[in-house]
Amino acid sequence: MAKRDYYDILEIQKNASDDEIKKAYRKMAIKYHPDKNPGDKAAEEKFKEAAEAYEVLSNAEKRQRYNQFGHAGVGGAGGAGGFGGGMNMDDIFSQFGDIFGGAFGFGGGGGQRGGRRVMRGTNLRVKVKLNLQDIANGVEKKIKVNKHVNCKTCNGSGSKNGQYDTCKPCNGTGVQTRVQQTILGAMQTQTTCNSCGGEGRVVKEKCGTCHGDGIVREEEIISINIPAGVAEGMQLSMSGKGNAAPRGGINGDLLIAIEEEEHPELKREGSHLIYGLNISFPDAALGANVEVPTVEGKAKIKIDAGTQSGKVLRLKGKGLPDVNSYGRGDLLVEINVFTPTNLSSEEKKIIEKFRESKNFEPNPSKKERGFFDRMKEYFD
Repeated sequence: MAKRDYYDILEIQKNASDDEIKKAYRKMAIKYHPDKNPGDKAAEEKFKEAAEAYEVLSNAEKRQRYNQFGHAGVGGAGGAGGFGGGMNMDDIFSQFGDIFGGAFGFGGGGGQRGGRRVMRGTNLRVKVKLNLQDIANGVEKKIKVNKHVNCKTCNGSGSKNGQYDTCKPCNGTGVQTRVQQTILGAMQTQTTCNSCGGEGRVVKEKCGTCHGDGIVREEEIISINIPAGVAEGMQLSMSGKGNAAPRGGINGDLLIAIEEEEHPELKREGSHLIYGLNISFPDAALGANVEVPTVEGKAKIKIDAGTQSGKVLRLKGKGLPDVNSYGRGDLLVEINVFTPTNLSSEEKKIIEKFRESKNFEPNPSKKERGFFDRMKEYFD
């Protein structure tokens, strides 16, 4: 099932400001909040869908990738889904609960879903090289990464026996409050508790494998499904495939930067491919059938008699797919008539006879255009 547009989910325009995005998410999240819709699975899915949209559109970098490449730019690598689709309710509340201002007893400081701070793992960045065939058809790549993963001994808790004590300095709130007297009166500030790192609890006995961190470094093989039509410089993301967070927190993301290998014969221009075909003078004058390379192999094309150098032939649908649509570009074949340089005496005599014929005189009314001038009609 195709994902809905994030702007449609939040019912906002594409040029919406950060404040408008935040307000729209708050409205949707309150409307479909599980506390307001107990047992309603459809409402729960809409709640997660809104969180996924907000997670992307509230982040300037992710929003830019989404505007440029659609879902493929922020969650199309590996079917990991987006933020909301791959995380549970507590993850969403931990990440975004503060924007609700205490609605439904959570967020900002302390209701049933608020309280201790949940750590978030760091993002991982990798580069993936693709050839034109990979880009044309989409491809699955398996990569090996060295990353933080949850400790198997303690299941990521950091505790040897699964028991915790409430952090005494912050009384389990994860924050420490300071009241300072100033000339304007009492000023209250809150900072993350240094003793528990904002978690509100400490393990009674640390795990011997991870020494209480809940994470260890390990190699992991990750399968990445690259969608067709990606381009050099594009960055995809896989939610939750980055480094694991300490003591059962939220995993970071895996960011995949696309590198495009140069094809020996075909040049790329957006979703179009360009090939320069050299033909002989007899083939240009008399016509011929020739083969040209495509992403899939070879294709036969007909050269009409009297073809001029610089003519561009279009092979419709032989280019690359557009990452944001079902359309496909074309293969543009530019004809270049080859002029021989090492002629025999007999060949020179034959060509001297051609010189005398008016049929071989150039047409002064036809001015030669540059390469990009000839291609402009295809790119506009």
